[in-house]
Amino acid sequence: MEQLPFSRRDFIHRLGTAALFMPTLATFSGLQGCGSKSSCSSAESASSTTTESGAARKLGIALVGLGKYSEGQLAPALEKTKRCRLSGIVTGTPEKAEKWKKKYNIPDKNVYNYQTFDQIADNPDIDIIYVVLPNPMHAEYSIRAAQAGKHVICEKPMAMNPTECRQMIEACQKANKKLSIGYRLHFEPHNQEMMRLGQKEVYGKVNKIVAENGQNQGFDTPWRLGEGIGGAVRCAMWVSIAFRARFTRKAKFPLP
Repeated sequence: MEQLPFSRRDFIHRLGTAALFMPTLATFSGLQGCGSKSSCSSAESASSTTTESGAARKLGIALVGLGKYSEGQLAPALEKTKRCRLSGIVTGTPEKAEKWKKKYNIPDKNVYNYQTFDQIADNPDIDIIYVVLPNPMHAEYSIRAAQAGKHVICEKPMAMNPTECRQMIEACQKANKKLSIGYRLHFEPHNQEMMRLGQKEVYGKVNKIVAENGQNQGFDTPWRLGEGIGGAVRCAMWVSIAFRARFTRKAKFPLP
């Protein structure tokens, strides 16, 4: 199979045009609501799909958690997207807040900590909250993001168990907001082709799928391996999300 010209490090660069954020800017505009009449005019202006000059408005994204992935991949890539921009941050470390404010020209009003997180509901600059936190915190902050009236992207794995996943889905449905899981393989050509082959039964009925994942992990990022906060949940969720939720969505065959 031909090697793809991009890697995991490149996937966020494509978010401006990929379906990860929704098919069109109009989808977000149609779902965006105003919390109160007094703030409605500014919120409507900020959530408009165009600027005063008529150019397409970039969607504002707030990163929650400024670890290695946010710092090394998401934030730099958001500078290159056509339809998205880094508009806010949430961090519990004041030193990081100051560094990011200067580097990405983020105004004070768009900087939050975990105590002020819910105030993000009053900020029309932010359309989407991207949860980039340790696994056990995914559900809580995704739910709170939806309750704040923002669309949600949550890093994989979605949550720690099916109950939390359902709670996240229900919270976004109740708030009429979009929920996406940051798993790039859904949008890569070779994965989409594999889904097509299975769904269309191009080579006959699929009876068995063997999926493997391997990577080096160390204790430099202890939350990945610590008891009750990561470990096998991560790989198990990868397989579940990649194959059960997407590959078999239209297929007529069960997976073991």
